[in-house]
Amino acid sequence: MNVADSEIVASILKDSEFTITDDINKANLILINTCSIRENAEQRIFARLKEMACLKRRNAGLTVGIIGCMAERLKNSLLENEKLVDIVVGPDAYRELPNLISEAENGHKAINVLLSREETYADIAPVRLDKNGVSSFIAIMRGCNNMCAYCVVPYVRGTERSRNPDSIIKEAEELFKNGYREVTLLGQNVDSYNWNDINFPKLLERVAAINPMLRVRFATSHPKDISDELIYTIARNENICRHIHLPAQSGSNRILKLMNRGYTREWYMERIKTIKAIIPDCAVSTDMIAGFCTETEDDHKESLSLMEWAGYDFAYMFKYSERPGTKAARKYKDDVAEEIKSERLTEMITLQNKLSAASKKHDVGKNFLTLIEGNSKRSQENFFGRTSQNKVVVFPTSQSKKGDYVNVLVERSTSATLIGKIVG
Repeated sequence: MNVADSEIVASILKDSEFTITDDINKANLILINTCSIRENAEQRIFARLKEMACLKRRNAGLTVGIIGCMAERLKNSLLENEKLVDIVVGPDAYRELPNLISEAENGHKAINVLLSREETYADIAPVRLDKNGVSSFIAIMRGCNNMCAYCVVPYVRGTERSRNPDSIIKEAEELFKNGYREVTLLGQNVDSYNWNDINFPKLLERVAAINPMLRVRFATSHPKDISDELIYTIARNENICRHIHLPAQSGSNRILKLMNRGYTREWYMERIKTIKAIIPDCAVSTDMIAGFCTETEDDHKESLSLMEWAGYDFAYMFKYSERPGTKAARKYKDDVAEEIKSERLTEMITLQNKLSAASKKHDVGKNFLTLIEGNSKRSQENFFGRTSQNKVVVFPTSQSKKGDYVNVLVERSTSATLIGKIVG
């Protein structure tokens, strides 16, 4: 989401005659796009601001801004406490950036953190910042109506609002015309996308219909909302990727209720069973939180058992991080000791490494249609790409090029990567 937002910001500034530089020492404007979902993310931003002090000493005319979720959460305190910050702009106020920059250049601190019930930036053509030219992101909606107890997103990104589907189709068509071969449709909960009579499965199918050579991914589905209609839509469209990210967060019904997730362990398992029945080759990944308020060892074991049952190919796993203003911060006590959180997270990671290795090993000997994304970071003699299941494949280079589809025979694997060769 932050990559997509940064591309919107770049477009707005380009229209005001700014240009992007890859050399931070040449910049006279630096905007740091931020996340507030975990405390560690914010601490990294404060560390980055300390780096800005050196740049400001060398360039008295340098303007520094904090944009995004952290700007929305901390608001005026960023201007008051972080003397290096000249501009603070929330995620719904990017159109005001040119005016706010002018204010800052005239010696005034500038801030706009007003949330909107309508802003989707649907009319802005993003400036693509990722230079790979193969895959890109399209934000289809903004905000979130799911008030999960631990999550700050509804407070910093506002309520859900869906983007006009015609603008989404136009953006995807332009990307394909310009050589992109993969788009990822983004939303905090894509399953709740709705524009008149167009729901998310219908939108997804419209994007897939642009061209069979355009791969379509999406993130993220909410377990309580993922529908059979969506699963069948994926099954009948070969260019909609066989990968669903379905965050569980916990395997304990007691903890899920405290988290206000809106589903039970049994409901979640039924959704995965349905996915596997309708799309047998579909990969499922997840998010898991270790050490949520009041979590017991039994609760933790239920999370581990759910992970093992699901056999996730990949998981994002984190220690619970209390976010000020959320329901959990207001009503529950963050009472799981830090060392216990760390121990439980380590157990999750160890288990997931085993599950990922097993998932990759299962693919050895199989052929996969793979989209070449570029050269491997480790060797210019190898390409890397991804399968429909979002698994990374490394294979020797050939006469093919970045952006081509090739059939790859998987010969061996690690817990993170498939290794093979082009065939056919």
